[in-house]
Amino acid sequence: MKCIISTEDNDRDSLVAKAKASRGLVGRDLASEVSVKEPMIWQPEQQKKILRRVATIDCGTKYNQLRILQDLGCEVHVFPNNTTAEDILAIKPDGLFLSNGPGDPEGVLKTVEEVRKLIHTGLPTFGICFGHQLTALALGAKTFKLKFGHRGGNQPVMNLAKGTVEITAQNHGFCVDKDSLDPNVAETTHINLNDQTSEGLRHKTLPVFTVQYHPEAAPGPHDSMYLFHDFMKSMGE
Repeated sequence: MKCIISTEDNDRDSLVAKAKASRGLVGRDLASEVSVKEPMIWQPEQQKKILRRVATIDCGTKYNQLRILQDLGCEVHVFPNNTTAEDILAIKPDGLFLSNGPGDPEGVLKTVEEVRKLIHTGLPTFGICFGHQLTALALGAKTFKLKFGHRGGNQPVMNLAKGTVEITAQNHGFCVDKDSLDPNVAETTHINLNDQTSEGLRHKTLPVFTVQYHPEAAPGPHDSMYLFHDFMKSMGE
């Protein structure tokens, strides 16, 4: 339900009219509003080792994602979400990281198209949250707005390959329609145990995997930190 809070307008009818006129989130591109405006390298002065070069498409990334990648030995290049695949490939990255971010993933179809080009080069790719949704769209699947978003640090997720449960941190209002994934292209790897929605996918033949939740969450839980190590391995750690 839409609502409005104001410290300036005290007229009920006026406030209700403003709430009804709100655009909502469906179809809105909010990621471009929070993305970096120019390419950058994440804190190179703090780099202690360089094992791999990672290109990050910033749709609203959390800094802790970049910190973790750097701590694992990645030189992290951060790009605006409107950067072309050609410009990203020009730095010769070893891997591609797709960040979280706000809004409707279907509101950034240009980014989806560039992601499609990048993952089909065979570039090892890891996506989180919004990055999970972008990857699904790039692979031909669909997304939708949840009636009740997933919020908080105690969301149970089943790892289908291992048969184990991870307690995860989540903060999203949109979701991948797992039934729209082409089974010849990708498979669902994780599901939410509260509502059975998509929490992860993996490409059948390319080194591409993503999750809907936040393995980098601070102060935790830390059940899903293995995903960053899996990404390093996919780049040939």
